Amino acid sequence: MDWFPLLNSLRIAFIATIFTFAFGITAAYYVVKLPRISRGILDCIFTLPLVLPPTVVGFFLLKSLGPNGVIGSPYLELFGRKIVMTWYASIFAVIIVTFPLMYRTVRGAFESFDHNLIYAGQTLGLSNTYIFWRIIIPGCKHGLMSGTILAFARGLGEYGATSMVSGYIPGRTATISTTVYQLWREGNDTLAYQWVGINLIISFVVLVAVNLLEKGHSTKPAPLSGTEGEV
Repeated sequence: MDWFPLLNSLRIAFIATIFTFAFGITAAYYVVKLPRISRGILDCIFTLPLVLPPTVVGFFLLKSLGPNGVIGSPYLELFGRKIVMTWYASIFAVIIVTFPLMYRTVRGAFESFDHNLIYAGQTLGLSNTYIFWRIIIPGCKHGLMSGTILAFARGLGEYGATSMVSGYIPGRTATISTTVYQLWREGNDTLAYQWVGINLIISFVVLVAVNLLEKGHSTKPAPLSGTEGEV
């Protein structure tokens, strides 16, 4: 059995999740500070890839990453190669598709965070950078971890957008999802079932991990009123 589709899927999902993590936290942190109308508009924009068909996302990516696209054209001139139909083209697709999951999960964590702790830190003269990394991030770690796991799992199983920008090339761009589709086309149901089983196991493990994180967060004792959260 050729394990390249699994390794390639893991590679794409891992790299994309790093970018999604950074972009999601940054976007959520600044959006929650905006006025209601501005926040609503940006919410719609950032969440749009979640409701768009993956093929539509893939179409826009092809227009951007293709040889005549705003990204693909200068890349072709600089490096003499195309972005599309390569394994790393899928990274762009996975980032866009998984970003809304990370963004909305982290935004919810930031909104539910006790802002009295932030005000207390400011009263003590702590810098915004210190407050963000040492107070907000640890306090929202369950949301961050849940968003990261969901984004990684979603990226691991992405098909529509990745198949449009990377296609299916055995040993080069094949992923779990594109391999299952290709095996189905070839009538090789036995091997297709094996890959489906692998995907189901990974998805089950991810859901268990997310549930454990949510359970641990919900059972955490709340701070006593008038003690923690006040200075």
